[in-house]
Amino acid sequence: MNMKFVTTVAGILVSGVCIAQAPVVDAQNTNSQTSNVSSASTVDNAVAEALTTLEMEQRLETLERIVDSRTQSQQRMQSQITDLQTDIDEMRGTIELHNHQLEKLLERQRELFLELDRRYAEMQSSADQVGDNISTGAVSPIVASDNDSLSEQESYQNAVNLILKEKDYDRAIPAFQRFLTKFPNGNLTDNAHYWLGQLLYNKQEFADAKTQFAQVANNFADSPKRADSVLKLGLIEKALGNLSAANNLFQQVVNEYPNSTPARLATQQLGN
Repeated sequence: MNMKFVTTVAGILVSGVCIAQAPVVDAQNTNSQTSNVSSASTVDNAVAEALTTLEMEQRLETLERIVDSRTQSQQRMQSQITDLQTDIDEMRGTIELHNHQLEKLLERQRELFLELDRRYAEMQSSADQVGDNISTGAVSPIVASDNDSLSEQESYQNAVNLILKEKDYDRAIPAFQRFLTKFPNGNLTDNAHYWLGQLLYNKQEFADAKTQFAQVANNFADSPKRADSVLKLGLIEKALGNLSAANNLFQQVVNEYPNSTPARLATQQLGN
């Protein structure tokens, strides 16, 4: 396009030079002189218009490159934000699991001390029962009680381990579904709903993921996962093209959980 333009301009300039150098054979021929001046003016106008057209095309090309660069940059940033959020969720899950395990261990330790005290008192009061207790395995009720008390925790831990340790996300989905069926009102039910929603969200099964996040947002007001769940509901609405609903949910996170990580992520979404 530029070579064609340069060739055209060169031709016009040569024509103009030729016209400008034409000798005046008749000093009284004023009409011929006027025609030459008019032709030179036309050449100048054509050159100016051509230069203006070239400048506009160059500006348009520059703007197109800038827009393409910004679009690609925004896409990369969105992908990085999603990856970071996934990493943060996994780290929170690990910390949450360790804290819960520590609490359970301390609680179990107290129970064991109480159980030992009770059994020691029984042994003191009835020496005849000592042999029977040893032969029949009197500690078995402790083990059974321990299994009963940790059944929810063990079930939850097994499902979380499929995510954090084994990275087996397909098996983790039915594991959390079984957990929620068995413990619909347990201490870890809100966390299970959140993790199941996250797994479904990663598979882009947005309808089912929305159901799980809504469980946390609507039924567990004090859950540490509620802010993240409302944020994920907003991301789902945005992915489905419901921008108004998405922005309302992002604003809800900012209003209800200011200065939190989900609030910062929601603010970024509102700014996009």
